[in-house]
Amino acid sequence: MHASGYRLWHGEAPRSFAGLMAVYESNYRRLMLLAPGLDALEQAVSRVPGCLDLHLRVLERHRYTTFLHLTYWFEQPDGGVRPDPDLHIRVYHDARLAEVHSCLRPQRRGGGADGCSLARRWQMNRFLEKWLAYCLAQGHGFPPAGRTLAGETAFGRAADPAVP
Repeated sequence: MHASGYRLWHGEAPRSFAGLMAVYESNYRRLMLLAPGLDALEQAVSRVPGCLDLHLRVLERHRYTTFLHLTYWFEQPDGGVRPDPDLHIRVYHDARLAEVHSCLRPQRRGGGADGCSLARRWQMNRFLEKWLAYCLAQGHGFPPAGRTLAGETAFGRAADPAVP
């Protein structure tokens, strides 16, 4: 417990900036467990029997950062596809942090200008933290290019050209 009576989150007071940095660190660790070869991936699909396919696409790659899209794709009645959740994540390799840059949920599209507020960043990044844990628990993973992970039958690496 924090002196203020709040439960500590990752050793920091919840909803504090320091606590948010701890969530970013947790997100980085979980993302590296999910995609240990992220530095060599461009686009991949993780397939686990009985679960939704998890899609990862690298949008930008720089010396110290990677910007990626992580989602499930849902087919629509009109033949199109819709991402949900629609997460864009910036990975800071040198600092070992992963932060949600944008998170669009269909029921919340067009939602306000508070995307940069501390409370909104907490909400988006706690969602990512929980979702990454869920994906890992289901057995999802993106093996490094040219290598397989234990339990290869649970993973798919083929890029899906039908997905934008």
